[in-house]
Amino acid sequence: MFDIAPSEFLLVAVVALVVIGPKDLPKALRVLGYWVGKARGVARQFRSGFDNMVREAELAEMEKKWAAENARIMAEHGAGEVADVAPAPHPVPGKAAPSGDEAPPHDGSPDPGEPITVEQPQLVPAPAGTPAHRPDDAMS
Repeated sequence: MFDIAPSEFLLVAVVALVVIGPKDLPKALRVLGYWVGKARGVARQFRSGFDNMVREAELAEMEKKWAAENARIMAEHGAGEVADVAPAPHPVPGKAAPSGDEAPPHDGSPDPGEPITVEQPQLVPAPAGTPAHRPDDAMS
């Protein structure tokens, strides 16, 4: 980054030793280190803020692309076929419907509040002539 030759660095050190003095030189170097650390911290914070702004701009650009692609796909595949109507709420089992209201007809879709049941597999015995597989027989 900086092109400082060792002879130039030695000259600066000798001048600092003569001007500041050997007694106050460690304190001066500590102060210098403190300010260099502060400058690095400010530069790091600036860089991270700049990176965040770039990342947010890229994200906004990607969201615009995704929205355009989504609109194109919806137009291609018939967005008009999808009904934009919320389904009627299903009655809660065990609670009576308010007077004057009848329960809506069940359309076959599962109620979001109800657990979904899955059909259990049926176990069928093997035919009479088929040998049964046992893990013990594989070892011998």
